[in-house]
Amino acid sequence: MEISAVIVTLNDEKRLEPALRSLEGAVSEIVVLDGGSADGTAKLARKFTPRVLERAASDPAGQRNCAAGQASFPWVLALDADERLSPELREEILKLRRTEPDCAGFAVPRHTSYLGRWVRHSGWAPDRPVRLFRRDRGRWEGDALGTRFVPDGPVESLRSPLHRFPFATVGEHAARVNKVSGLEAQRLYAAGRKSHWAGLVARPTLRCLKTYLLELGCLDGFPGLVISVLDGYGGFLRSAKLRSIWKKGEHIEPFPD
Repeated sequence: MEISAVIVTLNDEKRLEPALRSLEGAVSEIVVLDGGSADGTAKLARKFTPRVLERAASDPAGQRNCAAGQASFPWVLALDADERLSPELREEILKLRRTEPDCAGFAVPRHTSYLGRWVRHSGWAPDRPVRLFRRDRGRWEGDALGTRFVPDGPVESLRSPLHRFPFATVGEHAARVNKVSGLEAQRLYAAGRKSHWAGLVARPTLRCLKTYLLELGCLDGFPGLVISVLDGYGGFLRSAKLRSIWKKGEHIEPFPD
């Protein structure tokens, strides 16, 4: 069983190297598809693999499907720049390579580290995305708010975790929340939805409490508290931005696919 690892990048120079190092020796090839980074992402990637391709950043699902299509082998292991194989997952993949699985793909448990702690609740876990798959038995779907691989056939599970390190600081997390809230507001506006006072006051508060209490963010310590508050803050920003769009009668481009 030969495996091509694929990573889609865009200005990921500061966090890409651990992902690439974790793949060395575990897969048959590494393919990096860069979306036109302004930093040294492509230069760094070429230190680990000659297969560094460039394609202007388009919709995320399209970019991921393009990357998978560049793989030399049927089996594809898809990683993000902020992810890396755990030592246990690396060993499990090496053992799997001695077999010929008859499924469309494998779901991989993903553990996320935030502010120096593994987040086990807070709506971030459990998390089991399909990341190892046959490229001819499914495709990536989604939009600018998120993508997922939709397999065409049965999916099995790996036991060892993929490690993810999405934000180095609270500021990075807050910036992402701000960006996502704008995209969500655009999508709601395009669908003809409006923002009411409940969306500005009650819903953000309820969203924060839901993450902290019902989704057990309270068990994740300080990271859980930050995630909960920013969840509520994101809800407020979405409603406020949506209300602002309607109030000003702004014209916006259709929501990106």
